[in-house]
Order: sequence, then C-alpha cells, then structure tokens
Amino acid sequence: MAAPLFSPLTGWAAGTKLKNWAGNLEYSSDKLENAKSINQVREFVKTHDRFKVLGTRHCFNNIADTKNEFVSLVEMEDEIRLDTAKKTVTVNSGMKYGRLSPYLHEKGFALHNLASLPHISIAGACATATHGSGAKNGNLATAVSAMEMILANGEILNLSHEKDGEKFNAAVVHLGALGVVTKITLDLQPTFMMGQYVYEHLSFEQLKNNFERIQASGYSVSLFTNWQSRDIAEVWIKQKIENDQPLKAEPEFFGAKLATKNLHPIPELSAENCTDQMGVAAPWYDRMPHFKMGFTPSSGVELQSEYFVSSQNAVDAIMAISRLGDKVGPHLLTSEIRTIAADNFWMSPCYRQDSVAIHFTWKQDWPAVSKLLPVIEKELAPYNVRPHWGKLFTIPPDELEKRYVKMQEFRQLAKEYDPKGKFRNEFLNLNIFRS
Repeated sequence: MAAPLFSPLTGWAAGTKLKNWAGNLEYSSDKLENAKSINQVREFVKTHDRFKVLGTRHCFNNIADTKNEFVSLVEMEDEIRLDTAKKTVTVNSGMKYGRLSPYLHEKGFALHNLASLPHISIAGACATATHGSGAKNGNLATAVSAMEMILANGEILNLSHEKDGEKFNAAVVHLGALGVVTKITLDLQPTFMMGQYVYEHLSFEQLKNNFERIQASGYSVSLFTNWQSRDIAEVWIKQKIENDQPLKAEPEFFGAKLATKNLHPIPELSAENCTDQMGVAAPWYDRMPHFKMGFTPSSGVELQSEYFVSSQNAVDAIMAISRLGDKVGPHLLTSEIRTIAADNFWMSPCYRQDSVAIHFTWKQDWPAVSKLLPVIEKELAPYNVRPHWGKLFTIPPDELEKRYVKMQEFRQLAKEYDPKGKFRNEFLNLNIFRS
C-alpha cells in the first residue's frame, strides 16, 4: 500500500508525544516552536534546513509530519484587517474560523462557506482544499483572493488572484510544499441568517432518481448514511433566510420524513453539541457547520477518509459504495455525501469539475480500515476518484498523477520556490515528488 498510510499506534493517550487531533497519528518529532510574529517565522525558516508547519492538527495522515522540527503559527497574536470597500478580510494564517466568523457577522459580512467543524485553522483548511458543502459553493480555498508566504530563503512572497493568475491558482492549495503562509485575504459577502431542517430515511432509489434536485434543494445539503441500512438516514438541508421570512418545511422530502427533534449525524448520539435544527434562525456561521462553535470535539475516537468524483458520476459512485454496505458499515460511525462547486486550483480535488465528496468517519480501528480503503478505491477507480489530501487513502502515486493533471507543473513551481526541499517530507516525496 502507498503512503500516507501509517502503522497503528499503541499507548498514544498516555505519552507526551505530539499527536494529531484524533490521536491516531503520533508525529515523528516532538520539537515544536510557536512563532509569535512574522519576523520569528522568517528567522525560523532561514535557520532550519528542513521542517513542517503544524496547524490545528486535523489531518489524519502524515502530510504535515516531519522527523526534524515543527513551527506553529496558531499562537500568533490575532490580526484582522477588514476592508469594507473591497469586501475582504486579511488575517494571520493560524486564525481559526470559529474566531473570525462572529467578528465578520458583527461587521455585517460573511464567508460563503464553512466546514463541518469550525475549530480548524484557515490556512490549514485552504492548503488541503477542505470544503464544506453546496452545489454552487466552492471549497473554503475559493474565498482566498491573496496570500503572503515566506519562501525557503526567508523572502516574503505576495500573491493575489488579481495579478498573479496561474501562479496564484497553483499556490492556494499548496499542501505545505511551497512555503509558510503567514497571511490570507478572504473575499466576503453581506452577512445573512440561516436555518436548517433534517429529514429521515431517504431511500437510495429516491436518491438515485432525484440526486441533482436533492442536492440543489438548499444552500448546503449533507446526506448521512451507514451504507448498511439501505437508505440515507438523515438529510440536512441548510437554507438562507430571505427578507426575515421564517423557513417552512414540508412534512416529506422525496419520501423522507421531517425530523421532529434535533439530530446528530451519528443517530445514536445526543444532538446537544450540534447546531440547532427545526428551522430555528441564526447567523450563517452558526448553521453552516454541523457542530457548535463553543463545542470542542473530543479526540481519539475516529479516522476519516474522503473521495471526490465528478458530479456527472456521482450517482454511479454512490451506488457502487452502497453495494459494499455489509463490508463498510460495521466499521463506520457515519458517512457523509456533499456537493462542491468546481475551482481552478491545481491541486484541488475539485479542479475544473463540480464534485461530490463521499466522506467516511471510521471507528478508530486502523487494521480494519486499512483493508477497506483499497476496496473502496477500486470501486471508485472508474470515476477517476481524487482523495482529500489530509485524510486516509491508499491510491498509488502514479494514479494520483493521472488524476491531478497539473501535478507536474506544481512540482516545477515547488522546485522554484524551494530548490533544496526544505518543506518536503515523506508524504510529499512519495505522493508529489515521486522520490
């Protein structure tokens, strides 16, 4: 199997080693420097031959790992520069969405999209094309209009959508291979209110016959299943509230029944930490995520994988996975299906194709999951599936290169910005640089 697989760990909870958010990965170094300023970051870059940037540690594979040393920008002093005329905001890259979003709402602005969890850093989410949901919504990186990055020689490079064209498109989803992103500028829109409803038990037959209509039924739509029950257990529909008019929900949605109480994406769990449903209005940032801003998810209880296929192949891909239900279901906490609009970022799974993401939240049983991933990837191979870069997959590097058509050009840019491989690690060497 190809990296980014790694051996399961034992005793991770009791040690002092650095670990990722879920606790399934123990990093290869415990040396971590928390930079407090741009100058500290530049000095670190200039004086270290090889290192990686560590964010909020929400990747499930070793894309951010190193055997040398880490630097983190998460503890840098918050800096928020709002440009109301241009409708942009510039922030330090270590800032989390949960910190920025309420500030923007208070100032009358909103981001176009958020992920399921608000507790991730802006830079890390954009670097791996983490996405959110919505048939007309691009991933989180599509809000980026400019970025400041420190290159391997310590020089500061500023890139923008307006002036840098394809170099900008190459750099936004950079996978940590080009430099240290220190500031990000995001495009904004006027703030808005949202509500959400949940429907239960949507049949796969209805999904198959009405997929596009279902996905287009809200600003953002998420489908949850365990693949064993032969239906979609929950359909989460998030809607903009227009002109202060309350949302109205029909009692049925393509045969699914309107839920009568708040639900968790894992039906067996309490919904107390989930964002409110039942059509209750709230600002955009308190409805687009599935989980509340004030709730910090527990770690050490899951693994994650995610695969992107063209929207044109979505139904066939979903039906292919449904046929694996008896194999996949026993090892799942839940699985989520979401739609994401196309973008122009070279290393994005949604590069120039509207996409559907099939996400797996696994029980933390790596031996079982490691055997299932190749089976899933074989079923999805006819659809040129692309993996989420920060989650678990086993697709070989030669196949990745076929599916990411700009990879060779991305390698060339990485060699220009980082000729000595200062930002490389095992993951990048195998999956990008093929060495």
